[in-house]
Amino acid sequence: MPVLNIIQAVNDALKLEMRRDPSVVVLGEDVGRFGGVFRATTGLHEEFGPDRAMDTPLAESGIIGTAVGMALYGLKPVPEIQFADFIFPAMDQIVNEVAKYRYRSGGQWSCPMVIRSPYGGGIRGGHYHSQSPETHFIHTPGLKVVVPATPEDAKGLLTSAIRDPDPVLFLEPKRVYRAARGEVPEGEYLVPLGKARVTRAGHQVTLIAWGAMWHEADQAAREAEAEGIDVEVLDLRSLQPLDVEAIEHSVLKTGRAVVVHEAPRTCGFGAEISALIQERCFLHLEAPVLRVTGLDTPFPYTLENEYLPRAPRILQALRRTVTF
Repeated sequence: MPVLNIIQAVNDALKLEMRRDPSVVVLGEDVGRFGGVFRATTGLHEEFGPDRAMDTPLAESGIIGTAVGMALYGLKPVPEIQFADFIFPAMDQIVNEVAKYRYRSGGQWSCPMVIRSPYGGGIRGGHYHSQSPETHFIHTPGLKVVVPATPEDAKGLLTSAIRDPDPVLFLEPKRVYRAARGEVPEGEYLVPLGKARVTRAGHQVTLIAWGAMWHEADQAAREAEAEGIDVEVLDLRSLQPLDVEAIEHSVLKTGRAVVVHEAPRTCGFGAEISALIQERCFLHLEAPVLRVTGLDTPFPYTLENEYLPRAPRILQALRRTVTF
């Protein structure tokens, strides 16, 4: 199998789906001739032309509004929001239109699209290019939220998202766009939405993460092993729908849980996961569920590594929970 990074895996999935299905259309700022600010759409304009890989004005509400019209008229739009931080001008379109069409029509219509967007810190982009807004959309019924951590999952999950009959927000961890490399199956390849993956088996504590933070969690688990701490690492991959059964199965086995995300702590998705674990696994818990998260501040320019929950901070939480 070829070894790809996440950018290449996303590009491969887009090309294959556009070749397979002529209704798939890519649109966004600089996604056409330029190939995207991160080059994820390189070659699409040349192969499929400007009608299927189209540049748009710098207007996120217009990008999503246009995609809504496309979806309702039978196309399968894949709009790109250049940075997840820029998605907020399109909140009304996404939350009140895209997410509501199936419900408001009594199931007669859906609004299928995949909104791709790079998210998170790690590139010294400051507070306008580093946010992790996934919780805003997980809280919105009618949307699916998917976050790959590896090139293999990026291709498989994006393919499944494009074929899904409902709208999907596909958040791509730009910090590891090129740093994360791995074998990716050639040709058609799908990973089902809503299924977490145990990437490291263990029996002492469950470590839950997604996206770029999975890489930090994996590093912390390997360092913990050197200290005699046996960590099971769970990559959620899909945040909505959430694989609650996988979380429950792991925590019932280990009796402990640590949740990692780079979004701010208060009302972050880690709080919801902690509540679910408490509801389902309370009598089996041997320690409180711990969260290792970003801080309740705007994302900083110069203190990025202090803000992000890197492996050393995760390792501290693992030590705390096993010695509780």
